[in-house]
Amino acid sequence: MSATATETRPVVATGSRIAARFAALRAEGRGALIPFLEAYDPDRATSMEILRGMPGAGADLIEIGVPFTDPMADGPIIQLAGQRGLKAGATLGGTLEMVREFRAGDSETPVILMGYLNPILSYGAERFVADAASAGVDGLIVVDMPPEEAEVLAPHAAAAGLDIIRLVAPTTDAARLDVVLNASSGFVYYVAITGITGTRSADPAALEAAIPRIRAHTDLPICIGFGVRTPEQAGHAARVSDGAVVASALIETMSRTLDSEGRATPGTAQAMLDQVRALAAAVRAPR
Repeated sequence: MSATATETRPVVATGSRIAARFAALRAEGRGALIPFLEAYDPDRATSMEILRGMPGAGADLIEIGVPFTDPMADGPIIQLAGQRGLKAGATLGGTLEMVREFRAGDSETPVILMGYLNPILSYGAERFVADAASAGVDGLIVVDMPPEEAEVLAPHAAAAGLDIIRLVAPTTDAARLDVVLNASSGFVYYVAITGITGTRSADPAALEAAIPRIRAHTDLPICIGFGVRTPEQAGHAARVSDGAVVASALIETMSRTLDSEGRATPGTAQAMLDQVRALAAAVRAPR
């Protein structure tokens, strides 16, 4: 490891829900399961039921997608989820209210919002961070905000105790890795495939080679997403890293339960939560 990498090694915050959860999982000797849901998909009540049910189904952390009209990193499955959410009335403020309601019954499970910068700028970055922290959000993934352009949000997030979680790709070289990781907190999100979400599965051998390379540059937990679809893949990802993020596979399962108009049916929430349970069992299996 270079001297530069050592000097820029991020400090792991110890007071956040995210840090506390990863410390607890490390003590248990296992990785995290981080399932994804899209806010208001297919409607607010159903997505709220799923959100409330995820911890009991085995979610260690939860990632909530904020519907946006131009989700450049997302494949067709999550694009359609976002469209359903917007049709159901999703807004950034409405998503924060979902988190606030969730916190009324769960004060421990870390919640990460995943979205894009434009809605945050429209809301007002400083106001958004204050409202997000008040609602009980723990971390932010802002896909289209590189470290060089983060000054609009990062200082406010740091002051409010919100982690900014950065994406690292297979194509991220060593020099760029130091830049990205120096601006990261919470955990590192390793994008296991080159491309958009939900299009391919991660290659196990490639993951086993990639994660040690990133660990040489950071003390933050590393979680694998984009391409983790099955319980077997989630279990493997959680063994070679610190956690598995599952998104498109869950949304795809849920979408198959919707009626011809894209509306929830009586089994919609249960189908998604059953899949979370299967993923959790694989992640919790002995290493």
